[in-house]
Parts: sequence; structure tokens; C-alpha cells
Amino acid sequence: MTRVPFICGNWKLHKNVAESVELATAIKNAVGPIRDVEVTIAPVFTALYAVGKRLEGSSVALAAQDCFWKSDGAYTGEVSAELLRDVGCSYVIVGHSERRQFFGELDAAVNLKAKAALAAGLRPIVCVGESERERDAGETFGRISAQLEGSLEGFGQEAAAKLVIAYEPIWAIGTGRTATPGQAEEVHAFVRDRLKKQFSAAGDSIRIAYGGSVKPDNARLLLEQPNIDGALVGGASLKADDFLGIVKYRSG
Repeated sequence: MTRVPFICGNWKLHKNVAESVELATAIKNAVGPIRDVEVTIAPVFTALYAVGKRLEGSSVALAAQDCFWKSDGAYTGEVSAELLRDVGCSYVIVGHSERRQFFGELDAAVNLKAKAALAAGLRPIVCVGESERERDAGETFGRISAQLEGSLEGFGQEAAAKLVIAYEPIWAIGTGRTATPGQAEEVHAFVRDRLKKQFSAAGDSIRIAYGGSVKPDNARLLLEQPNIDGALVGGASLKADDFLGIVKYRSG
């Protein structure tokens, strides 16, 4: 099955509104002619509206870095999926390792957020990944399996087809250490097998992106693997040239 490569730039807690619009403009202008890769960017919450307006009419999609599972109510500091949709988002990242590590997010919360995103018309980017200790202890597949089971509980085939899964080995995020193409493909193939067992044919259509120190010089080898359908890019997405070098990996 042909799956359109998915490249998402996660800007994390970087860039004010003006800087975000400037970077989004550079990406929008350069991505215009590209049709064989889907490009998405995820600025900070405060820049979403301005960036969304700048992206209007372009092929670059807007993503949020998180959402809450309730649509409204007495939840100070939270942002609902409906509000994200209102400012132009098409995607939302849920379950990123930094949310799990620093804010105590569990798979049950990721599951609720992913379902809320779908109900609001957003496509969830569901993140899974193991720590360095878990990898060294041979627990990678057990950890990934548990995260998939908890995060995707109650999903049917129709909902599953709208997902993007991001495999992000925690030991390779922001460390400069990247999983080898073989290591990444091994886990992606495992995830693909799990998705096909749970969702049948729909499991083969779900894109699985790799996240973990993806850069222009390693993107092509990673993205040429049969089950790696894209990249969730952190640090390298903060500079237009670096990010575009990943987007244009096929011409590299």
C-alpha cells in the first residue's frame, strides 16, 4: 500500500508569534510545489491563530502540540480540541514523551485526548516510545505494545484510519543520538504488525512516523525504510533550511 509520507515539525516551547509566522512563511513558500509529501507544523499555542492565518490556501497543515479531552468547562489552563479546530488546526500531537515524562500523562489520558481530537474533526498524532533503560533491558516491544494497547483502546477501523502513529525512542530525542535505520524499522515493523492485527486492512493504511534527532543528513536513510512513513521533527524544524532538507529528502 502506498502511504503519503508525513513530515511534522514540532516546535515545542520555541518562538514567539512573529518568529513563528516568519518560519511558517518560509516553509509555506518552499513547500508550495511539493505534492508527494504531506507537511505539518506545530507551533506553540499562542502562535497557532497567526500561523494558521498565514498558512491559509497552502498545502502546509497546522498541528497543535497537545489538547484536553473535554470540550469546555472549569478546566483552568487547558485547551480543547474544538478550540484548536477553530484556529485552523488539522492535527494534534498526543502522548509525546515529554508530556508523559514531565506532566505524568498515562496511556488512558492519551486515549481520551485522541478520541476527543477525532470527535472535533482533528487527526491525532499518537506518540509511543521506550526509554534508554527499557531498550537496554530488552523491554522495547513490551513497552510499545502496552502504549499502543492503552492509547488506542476502543478505536474502530474507521477512526484508526485517521491516525498517525509516531515512534519516538526517548533516548534519541534531543540527544543527537539517533536510532539506526535498522533499529527504527524493526520497531516500525512491530508497530505495523500490531496495527494490522487490531485494525485489519486499516492498520496497513496508518502512517507511522519516526521521531528522534531526525536531520537532513539522516532523513533519507530513515524514510526509505518500508514501514517508516514520515518524521516527527524537533530541533531541526526550527530552521527553515534544515526542515526543508528533510521534507525534500527524496531529492537529497
